[in-house]
Parts: sequence; structure tokens; C-alpha cells
Amino acid sequence: MPEIVSGAPLSQARLNGAQQAAVEYPGEPLLVIAGAGSGKTLTIAHRVARLMAQGVDPDRILLLTFSRRAAEDMVRRAARLLKHSLPSIPGVLPWAGTFHGVGARLLRLYAARIGLEPGFTIHDREDAADLLDLARQERGLADGKRRFPRKHTCLAIYSAMMNTGAPLARVLQDAFPWCAAWETELTGLFLAYTDAKAAQGVLDYDDLLLYWAQMMDDGALAGEVGARFEHVLVDEYQDTNALQGRILFGLKPDGRGLTVVGDDAQSIYAFRGARVRNILEFPQRFDPPAKVMLLEQNFRSTQPILAAANGVMSLAAERYSKALWSDRPSDERPRLVTVQDEVAQAQCVIQEILAHREGGMTLRAQAVLFRSAQHSALLEMELIRHNIPFVKYGGLRFLDAAHVKDVLAVLRWAENPRDRVAGLRVLKLLPGVGHQTAVRPLDCVVARADVAGGLQDQPPPSRGQAAWGRFLALMTALRCATAIWPRDISLVVAWYAVHLGRLYDDAPARQADLDQLTQIAAVHPSRRQFLTELTLDPPAAISGESGAPARDEDYLTLSTIHSAKGQEWRAVYLLNAVDGCLPSDMATGRQDEIEEERRLLYVAMTRARDHLQIVVPQRFFVTHQAARGDRHVYAGRTRFIPESLLGLFDVVAWPPAPVADAPPDPGTGAVVADMRARIRSLLERGGA
Repeated sequence: MPEIVSGAPLSQARLNGAQQAAVEYPGEPLLVIAGAGSGKTLTIAHRVARLMAQGVDPDRILLLTFSRRAAEDMVRRAARLLKHSLPSIPGVLPWAGTFHGVGARLLRLYAARIGLEPGFTIHDREDAADLLDLARQERGLADGKRRFPRKHTCLAIYSAMMNTGAPLARVLQDAFPWCAAWETELTGLFLAYTDAKAAQGVLDYDDLLLYWAQMMDDGALAGEVGARFEHVLVDEYQDTNALQGRILFGLKPDGRGLTVVGDDAQSIYAFRGARVRNILEFPQRFDPPAKVMLLEQNFRSTQPILAAANGVMSLAAERYSKALWSDRPSDERPRLVTVQDEVAQAQCVIQEILAHREGGMTLRAQAVLFRSAQHSALLEMELIRHNIPFVKYGGLRFLDAAHVKDVLAVLRWAENPRDRVAGLRVLKLLPGVGHQTAVRPLDCVVARADVAGGLQDQPPPSRGQAAWGRFLALMTALRCATAIWPRDISLVVAWYAVHLGRLYDDAPARQADLDQLTQIAAVHPSRRQFLTELTLDPPAAISGESGAPARDEDYLTLSTIHSAKGQEWRAVYLLNAVDGCLPSDMATGRQDEIEEERRLLYVAMTRARDHLQIVVPQRFFVTHQAARGDRHVYAGRTRFIPESLLGLFDVVAWPPAPVADAPPDPGTGAVVADMRARIRSLLERGGA
């Protein structure tokens, strides 16, 4: 396959010099440090397109991202680049997706080699927490006599262990000190949870990476998997955790064919196990060290905003030295606004939002950001009072909706009869079946590994015999060899419609979600693939419960900084830029935590295109203080904007000092008085 020559569409498509150099760099390993707004997606897409243009088989390119939509966007761009120059190249990469999605696919391919069954099902976070809770109950840790950690806390501890590789004692000490007394019990619980997953043929999110990493520790298997891919490209490398780092170095131990793209200054997900050291130490993992290339031209923000953001990061303890720049000059510097308290903060922000709206900027082009979700509570009340529509990220996820989980549980149980979490949920949907009465038929199904056969041996509940018979017919149809997809989901939704009306008052609204689920299912080739991909990459929200107000086409965005990463707005307002909020008082125990808080401020600042306002309340009103009662506490400006950086901002106070009234002009005053009297007279006479 011929290489595209200079001057062809691939080489001309809107790349600056640094991007072009990164695309054309002939060697690997390569680390591209892509600053905020520097066009990294475009750069990766060009590098992928160039590889294919050089003759690399698309099936031998592995593209790893942190969302399936990001992978699809890059592949779509690469296909467009090649459309006119090499139209014979396919417009898809068979191996483009998330770490978890690719991991699931590889585990199914190599299942027999590593002791897994290819038909394993995947639990999302909520299902994993439910399975952990079953183990918790079976071990007598949920008897209510002791304050043992709840299921979601237990799962968070387990997940932190798996993703960081740290021992339980260290995870408890660093992140869950209030649970340290339960170390022995948690050890037993996690072993029981692991055994339960193996017995039931299920994996959780963390297992997808853990098993893949274990494969990479097997020299022969790692070599075989690594040989499948001539090139591996990774997006958002700063967000990888210890397991993902092990996987990459197992795939490409010498770095040949490995390209990673990211920004150490945007590493803000340590709470998910992300490890900033992965990107900081990447070059030294190889001999000779990996090539490092910088993308510093920002296509989003004005130069004064970038100057302030650069200033914040220049004080970081450890970083890749770069200076974002823009060809968008502006006379407006970011504003550092001091207000009296949170009430004044809300009033100040609302005044600015409305002023920008009056100037022609839509509400949707503006966003209010904050470190923690509760920081916006008072502002939300004021927005409602001013009749300003808003959406707050994030809302209820699609798969977290009870009615959606019910339907998926039926499909999952049909797919894997040993899945106790799915089976228990489904049986409890039936009238007359509670937790205790569901255990015996569930045990029978698990023992026989057959839903329909196991249930037929059980007596129907005394209340709901007809419903039991219809359920048996449904499960028989779903388990038979002639089951047809996606007709299966239509059968389940039709069966569930009766229970939907019985269980929920708002059945019509919930039915709309199930109709959407049926449409999503229709684009997947099989039940197994549908369940896998929906779990790994679910839709964002359910109807009407998250997102823009239904009656307003224009609305303001409220968002945590974490949720805002990757987004941009013309105007950004950052709340509570004070020590205790940013950095959070819960994240100042270690230097690495403080540095991540600094990066959070940098991410927030670089979301703004034209206008940036950072608000500094001088005091907060705190309640429920047992020792000292409700009181005002005083706060200081965030440590990340010290005196040395104030020259990069317009430092102002709100409300501004009142301007002294000019002395009245006696001539003009008489005219105004006469006009007001005339208007009042007209109004009193009804406009005659």
C-alpha cells in the first residue's frame, strides 16, 4: 500500500508544525505531551491514518482510549483523511476501544488458555456491590450489631486495591482510615467475593484489567498477544492506573510501536486509581528513553487565560515544562473576584451570567464549575429564584434506573444461570416472591446451570401462580437453542410491561426508556455482545432525570471540575477558590494530593475560551458544629494563586464601591420631572 506523499489531503489537513512533527515521527516509543486544547484528537487521528497509509494492516493497530465515543471519533477522522487519497482503506479499526472493552474481548479470545469460561458475564459497579453484599451477609457482617462498612465502601476499597496494586493495609491507611479496624474481616470478605465471582462465571470491571495484566505477566502469552499488534496508541495516558501501565509494558516491553498521548497537568483522577507517575516516568522506562514531543499551541482560550493557567502550573513540584500559547489576543485578563460570603458569590455569578446573556452570549455557552458537588447548593437555589434554567452534571445513569436494571437482569440470567445477583433480582420481581422464598429456586437453578429446568422443579408461589407460569415460558424461550436476537429483548420488555405498571406509578415514562433500550439492542449482533458493551459503555442518562430542562432550549451548565474535563465554554465561573475547598481540606495530607488539587485548578481554568472568573468568598457559614455551634468561618485565597501570580489577573471586589452621585443639573431635572408627570397622567387616564 503506497504512502501518501506530501501535498496529499492527509498532509494538508489543518496541522501546525508541532502536530505534523508528532504525526510523522518515525520512531517509537513516543510520548506526546498535549496541552489543554492543543488538538490531540486530531493529532492521533492523523498518526493512525498515516500508519494505514504506510501499509500497516488496520487489524494490527490497537487504539486505546477512555471512552468508546473517543475511539469512534478518532477512527472516523482517520477514515475521512484517507477517503480521497486511499479510498480502499477500510474506515474502521477492529481494535479501537476502551481498555475495559478491549480487555473483555481479549479475555474471551484467550479464555480457555487462562482458565476462564468464554461465556462469562460482566457486572457493572452496582451489580458488583450487590454480589459483595451477598457475601457480606453470608459472613455475618451485615447483622446490624456492628458498624461494618456498607457494600459500596467495601467495593471502593476492593477496587482501590486492584487498580493500584497496593496491599489492603496501605489502602485503608491512605484512603479509608475509618475502616482500618476491619482489615481482617475485609480480607475474608474479598476472598469470598472472589470465590463467588469464579463460581458464578462473572467478572467485574476491575477483573477485566486484572486478568489482562496477569496475561501480560506470562511471557509466552504476553508475546503472543503483543505480536497481534504492530502499533499500540494510547489516548489520555495521564489517566492510566498501575494495571494499565503493566498491560502496556507487557504488550510492548521494548516500546517499539508504542505511542502514548496525554498531559501530566490534567491528571486529576487519582480517586479512580489513576497514577500520574505513569506519564512522568514513561520516557525512562525504555533504553534509550522514549522521545518526548510537546503540543503547546492552544486553539481554545485567549492568551491572558493561558498565561494565568501557565502561571499556576509553573509552581508545580514536578511536571513537563511547557507553556501554552494562543494566537487569540485579548485585552481581558481572568478576573479574581473577592466577595463577602457564599450568598454574595451566588449573586455575583448570576449578575455576570445575565450580563453576558444580555450581550448575546447564550446560557449554554457558559458554565459554573466547582470542586465538590455540594459547593453549588446555594447557587442552585438562587438560579431557581431568578428563573434561570440549568443542568448539573452528572445525573442518574441509564443503567442505574431500576426498570432498566430489571430488564437487563432477565437477559443476564438467561445468558448465565449461575449469576446469583441477576437471578435474585429477577425472582423478586414476581408477585409473592421475597428474598427468602427466592433463595431455594435460585439455588436449584445455580446447581443445574439451567434457569427453565431449575425453576420447573420448584412449586409456584401461592400468590401469583399465573405470573409464575408466564415467567417459566419466557425463560424457556430465552434459553432455547432457537432464541433469536434481538427478538429476545422484545419478549422480555413485553413480559415486564405487566410488572412495570404494578411496580411503578410513572410506568409510561419508564416504558420510554425500555423502548430506547430495545432500539440500542437492535444494533448489536448478539445478546452476549449487547450485554457486554452496554455494561462497559452505557448511555449517560435516563429520560427526563438528567440533562437539560425539557421546556428550555437554552440552559446554564453546572459541573464539578472532574466532570468538566474535555469540555469548553465561552465563559467559565469557578466557585470557592479558597483553601479548604480548592484544595479540598480532605486532600492536603500528602504532597501528591496537593499537586493533584493544583492540576484541578488548571483544568478548570483551561475550560474557558473568552471569559474566566474565579470567585473567592471571604467567609462561610457552617452548621452542626457540636463543639462551637453554627458560625462563620473565614477563608483565605487558594494557595495555588499566590501573590506572585496576581499580576496575571484583574483583582476586583464585588459588589464594587458605589460611584458618588453627580450634582443634579437644574435644567435637566425640570425636564425629567415634567416628563414623569405627563407619563403618570397618561397612565391614570388609561392612555387616552
